[in-house]
Amino acid sequence: MEPIKNNQRRDFLKTSALITGGALLNPFSLPGAYAAGSDEIKIAVVGCGGRGTGAVFQAFETGHNIKLVGMADAFEDRLEQSYDRILKRFGEDKVVVPKEKRIAGFDGYKEVMKDADVVILAAPPGFRPDHFEEAVRLKKQIFMEKPVATDAVGIRRVLAAAEEAKKNKLNVVVGLQRHYQDSYVETIKRIHDGQIGDIVGGQVFWNDGGVWVRERQPGQTEMEYQMRNWYYFNWLCGDHIVEQHVHNLDVANWVKKGYPVKAEGTGGRTVRRGKDHGEIFDHHVVLFTYEDGTVIHSECRHFPGAANRVDESFQGTKGRTYMNAGHVGRISDYKGNSLYEHNGENNINPYQKEHNELFAAVVKGEYKFADAENAAKSTMTSILGRFATYSGKVVSWDEAINSEINLMPDVLAWDAIPKNTPNNEGFYAYAVPGQSKVV
Repeated sequence: MEPIKNNQRRDFLKTSALITGGALLNPFSLPGAYAAGSDEIKIAVVGCGGRGTGAVFQAFETGHNIKLVGMADAFEDRLEQSYDRILKRFGEDKVVVPKEKRIAGFDGYKEVMKDADVVILAAPPGFRPDHFEEAVRLKKQIFMEKPVATDAVGIRRVLAAAEEAKKNKLNVVVGLQRHYQDSYVETIKRIHDGQIGDIVGGQVFWNDGGVWVRERQPGQTEMEYQMRNWYYFNWLCGDHIVEQHVHNLDVANWVKKGYPVKAEGTGGRTVRRGKDHGEIFDHHVVLFTYEDGTVIHSECRHFPGAANRVDESFQGTKGRTYMNAGHVGRISDYKGNSLYEHNGENNINPYQKEHNELFAAVVKGEYKFADAENAAKSTMTSILGRFATYSGKVVSWDEAINSEINLMPDVLAWDAIPKNTPNNEGFYAYAVPGQSKVV
């Protein structure tokens, strides 16, 4: 594959402002059954955990004539639990998924996408490149969750599929929902209009107490154990700097209208060090340097009982700004005078708004959303940060995005062996800064 160079990133930025979460010109007739004249939009969901189930709820709550016709998940129990929840909420008129269209296993997504107009991709992110490629091949309209891959090999696949999606005018909305949140949209518009001058620095945070742990059960294969505990294995999750902190890093890229050229940082396992914590770190601190020399401080950690913080701040030559997911957006000058404060209007749940806008475009037969390219590059930003903390070295964007290290197992099957398995004491190998090879 041809190496991806910085000039390609600059070319992308010239057009990205109209793409991510915004309208593209020239509406057209969408491919698919809906555009052919039916007033019914058929959807399928791949990945039936909490986020996939919630995304189906949100699709129905757009108010359009939607029917769920296909469901796929690796685990039959999770699929059936999701089906029962959706059926109870919306009824048989809207949930038309016979047993043969509820497919468990690794390959069910190929079948359930076929009859859908819109597909929802919400499996663990390691599977996203496979699922996205298939959805694009079938020319479906797409909602997919973030992050969109867990290694650079997957990122390159997503970028290639994103180009095909654009050629075929397929709407792609990605669950970086801050792009659909009014406080972020309005505040960042003012930043881009120059209200705080040139950005000279910033800080982005996702610090909290961590997530669930699922105990190993008798009789589980290693593949099933890792799949049930996907958050703690990099081939599935990418580490929490990728799975969670991608939101904040995406905001930094949005504010900067670009992507970092290098990263350096530190991280490790200080609090969360058990056998059930897989291979991921519990903290990452990274300095991301952008092409103009601006440095953004990035911090994420899972320390139970410590102070939580999930927000973004940026400093410009004329003022500063602060944003968080609680519909807060503020801009002030360096004398403390308020220049803008989000007034609380249009506080639509951004998770819902993503679906409102996607399905409105489908109904109107418009091509409006091409989120996949930015989502891939913001995901790559978080992977770049992981490379820096795992290696303890300065890693360039070009080194990172052209990495040939593939985290995915060679075979996807319940009796297949993932690439990282526990030692005789039950512990998994994890990165050691200064020693580990990451690119």
